[in-house]
Amino acid sequence: MCWRSIAVWAVSTVTMLVLAGILPDFQLQSDNGDSATRIALTAALGAGAFGILSALVWPLLVRALLLVPALVLGLVVFFLNGGLLIFALALVPDGRGEANPETAVVVAAVMSAVASATGGALAVRDDDAYRRRLYRLAARRRRRGSAGEGPSTPGTVFLQLDGVGHDVLRDAVDLGVMPTVGTWLGAGTHRLTPWRTDWSSQTGASQLGILHGSNYDVPAFRWYEKDTREIQVSNRPTSAAELQRRAIEHTGDGGLLTLDGASRGNLFSGGAEQVALVLSVAARRGKENRSRAGYFAYFSDPANAVRTALSFVAEVGREIGQSTRARLTRQRPRVGRGGLYPFIRAFATVVERDVVVAAVIGDMLAGRSAVYADLVAYDEVAHHSGPVSRDAEKVLARLDRSLALIAKVAEHAPRPYRIVVLSDHGQSPGETFRARYGLGLQDLVRAGCGLPVPRRARRTHSGAEARAAVRAALRRPVEEGGEKHRPASRRSEPIVLASGNLGLVSFPDVPHRMSKEEIDARHPALLPTLADHPGIGFLLVRSEEHGAVVLGARGAEIPLADLDERPGPLADFGAHAADAVRRTDSFPHTADIMVNSWYDPAEGEVLAFEEQIGSHGGLGGAQGHPFLLAPEVFSPPVAKDAELVGAQQVHHVLRRWLREGSGPQVPLDESRHEPAPDASFTAATVTPQDNSA
Repeated sequence: MCWRSIAVWAVSTVTMLVLAGILPDFQLQSDNGDSATRIALTAALGAGAFGILSALVWPLLVRALLLVPALVLGLVVFFLNGGLLIFALALVPDGRGEANPETAVVVAAVMSAVASATGGALAVRDDDAYRRRLYRLAARRRRRGSAGEGPSTPGTVFLQLDGVGHDVLRDAVDLGVMPTVGTWLGAGTHRLTPWRTDWSSQTGASQLGILHGSNYDVPAFRWYEKDTREIQVSNRPTSAAELQRRAIEHTGDGGLLTLDGASRGNLFSGGAEQVALVLSVAARRGKENRSRAGYFAYFSDPANAVRTALSFVAEVGREIGQSTRARLTRQRPRVGRGGLYPFIRAFATVVERDVVVAAVIGDMLAGRSAVYADLVAYDEVAHHSGPVSRDAEKVLARLDRSLALIAKVAEHAPRPYRIVVLSDHGQSPGETFRARYGLGLQDLVRAGCGLPVPRRARRTHSGAEARAAVRAALRRPVEEGGEKHRPASRRSEPIVLASGNLGLVSFPDVPHRMSKEEIDARHPALLPTLADHPGIGFLLVRSEEHGAVVLGARGAEIPLADLDERPGPLADFGAHAADAVRRTDSFPHTADIMVNSWYDPAEGEVLAFEEQIGSHGGLGGAQGHPFLLAPEVFSPPVAKDAELVGAQQVHHVLRRWLREGSGPQVPLDESRHEPAPDASFTAATVTPQDNSA
């Protein structure tokens, strides 16, 4: 360890000498000049002082700044690092070190990056030092008193590539965009299996089912509950906490990660004791809520902070350039990508990715039994650029590099690891409902009810998961506008909510789920207006005469019990659409009217009720076909010629695989309903992936 520190110090000294020769406002000698030896000594003293201050003072500064929103922290790290350098130069005898503030910021950033890269490279090549560091990290993470050999049983890392459909992954491999995945498949070490989502093809339903074994009564990304008179939104911290509580109550089990597990960057904890950047924990208030401490663990290394901040700025510029090009070339379909979106995209594709990957690496070095992490980068970009766009393809390439880094770290972990990569849903392309018809779903519903339609209707907010992560990072977890807890409309007016290409219409003044007959009596034109509209695929309503029925154009009305023989409006949506609709119909909080958009099976396109040209949330196309990529050493997820259906079945497959590796399979411990947040993974000891595009 000593020789490695000396090597890092030497490289930092050389870097400082080079920068002093390049930058006119940075000097390492007196005004009268010094010998080369004296200048080298000054550089060595300055580099040593800066390294010591960075190691001792920087973590304290970042911990103090944990009260500062994460995005603001990414902007101030440059100035803090430069301040440390100025102070370090002031410690050099005779005042030979000097730099103005602007130059100090540049010098400190370069030195931190070079020192981190050098230290990481040397650590990987020095097995003894690397093992000692692993043992120290494991001891700190597990609160053990002494280091020892890691467990002989394999651990499992589950990496969720949010929104990446099976066919998108397959095409990316064939095109060479994802060489790491391609190597796994080509060598036969991993098996790729498609699976099918429920009707609600979105992260809230899928991840809840995968991590907690139940997504019962999650009809959409957002929905209105008449009994509580509140709107539940899957990516709102309070809603995530409530959905997790309901799932635990429904299954009687804490989740997939109950024993020695870690949950990173997810909506739900999965029962893990170690959580970071988990939304269901972000709903807590007070000191016990330290889910954001994952930012501290990562940014406690100034080199990480500088690297991520630089990549953040580069990604903002990249998005502005790409959106400008799309606008100038009049690309279709297209949605607005101005305002804060470039920063939200940069947060998802850079900050969230870097912090989560570093957290996973820390968990592996600590020897945790099971880790589940969500990387939302592709999903965010695909919503606005399209699921098969060049923009989204570049994100897939960077995610593949993250997989390669994690696989490389697994070779040095204190126990063997099996890496499982999966997705929660896919995305279906297509223009927005508003762009095609000039009005939104809410406008159409109001017209069918005979209510006035605003001349300038409000646009719906995107349901992308990254927006919730940004809100939590900014300590603004409550949604804005139409996503408030309680609806602002008059009780007699319908509440219309959008979840991708799935729409929900509820009448809040009626305490029960309205029947078709009740809706017709109140608004005779509403159901025909919706069912006959060319942008609507089908409706689900409850009939007093036939039970639940599916409505389509030209008066089509098929009871759910008859859908297998007469699919009617569901014919284009696939053989299993009827089962998905029946399951959602059984939920207590299914809306009065469930609306699924039109779907073109030839092109795979849908019409999103949100401002997205890549959407998910309903039935139709690639959004319902995610993937499961797992090592061949695991048993097959399903029997030959069988299909993997639903997030709950995926949960059971993952639990079986954990059993095969002697992983965490324990019943719910009532004392562990509330996972303890984890601020202890030390990302500062890990060299992150190259963030360059």
